[in-house]
Amino acid sequence: MFKKIINYCKACYDELAHKTTWPTRKELTQSAVLVLSASLIIAVVVWLMDVVFKAAMSSIYPN
Repeated sequence: MFKKIINYCKACYDELAHKTTWPTRKELTQSAVLVLSASLIIAVVVWLMDVVFKAAMSSIYPN
């Protein structure tokens, strides 16, 4: 059983060290900028929906 665990760990290391292609710094930066931009756009859309919903509810249920 212990030998199976060791073989599994060796196989995992071999795959990570030799068979995995890691992104370049440029690709990583582009992906990060894309995720940040999409997150900001979604946040603005949710904020606008909140403002519109609040205004609609205020007109229906005045203080």
